[in-house]
Amino acid sequence: MSTANGLREVAVVSSAQIQKRVIEDQSEPEFVTPLINEARDAVGFTQADIGFTCSGSSDFVAGQAFSFVMTIDGVGPVPPISESHVEMDGAWALYEAWIKIQTGAADTALVYSYSKSSPGSLRDVLATQLDPYYQAPLWPDAFAIGGLQARALLDAGRISEADMAEAAATAQTNAVDNPHAVRSGATTAEALLATDYVADPLRRHDLPAGADGGIAVVLAAGDHARQAVERPAWIRGLDHRIDSHQIGARDLTQAPSVALAAEKVGLGADKVDHAELHGAFSFQQLLLEQTLGLDPASTTINPGGGALVGNTMMAAGLMRIADAAAAVRSGRADRAVAHATSGPCMQQNLLCVLEGD
Repeated sequence: MSTANGLREVAVVSSAQIQKRVIEDQSEPEFVTPLINEARDAVGFTQADIGFTCSGSSDFVAGQAFSFVMTIDGVGPVPPISESHVEMDGAWALYEAWIKIQTGAADTALVYSYSKSSPGSLRDVLATQLDPYYQAPLWPDAFAIGGLQARALLDAGRISEADMAEAAATAQTNAVDNPHAVRSGATTAEALLATDYVADPLRRHDLPAGADGGIAVVLAAGDHARQAVERPAWIRGLDHRIDSHQIGARDLTQAPSVALAAEKVGLGADKVDHAELHGAFSFQQLLLEQTLGLDPASTTINPGGGALVGNTMMAAGLMRIADAAAAVRSGRADRAVAHATSGPCMQQNLLCVLEGD
């Protein structure tokens, strides 16, 4: 079935995830395989019912080339499957799967992503994604780069350190009942402001809560979705945009690719009940709320704490989509938006609008 704009109806019908500070006793394929099985079993699918499979991960984080091949064994590659991979957060794997379904080449898709960053120093590894001539040789880690953006926002008067602490306190308090949170506990902005800086102007609560984990999601088109679940979470808008790779060539107090993606998905066309924002740093959470025009008084934002309480590299964005879809499927929201980001200072951004019937 096609919608009025000619696109096929596609919904997120199930998901399964795991997130811990450290997963010590399992390799990536070992903890991803149960998630894949859980997501398929939830809607009564076997791999034979899946038309396309797409994964997202990072060879840099895994420490070996073509590391994603190992997890294909967990999917079940025999008989042969239609499969692809993106060296990106799983949100971009979902975008590829959505496109595949739009072409008519598949009616269903399995999307999954994962990483295990605890064995190394992720903040240093991420320096390799910077400009190789002028920035990477200086070896600024991810916290230092984040500090540059935070300082720009503070100096421009867009936010304050108190605002950052309030965002972090809200996230940690919201995460108290979140089984996937690796940083939680009721606290106050005043208590957080009393702590020491880690990378001025950033304190520990302003930084991503690094985690190991993974996420698996099942997509289905039209009647396939309606047969799978009572209330599908329909993808009504999906778009991703990119800003300059050169950090010095853009205004770090703005997020133009977020604003453009919001325009393309028609975010302002109706009320948003629920938002899942991939703000790995406290100041990025605030910048996203401002750019998207979201008001916490009328929109539930990151009720489980978001990436501030658990940031699994390569999976946190897809987790935001899965959590937004779960809110729609459960009836807690009629219209939700999920955001995913990748690259330094939110260089690349994806937005997904989901609605229930």
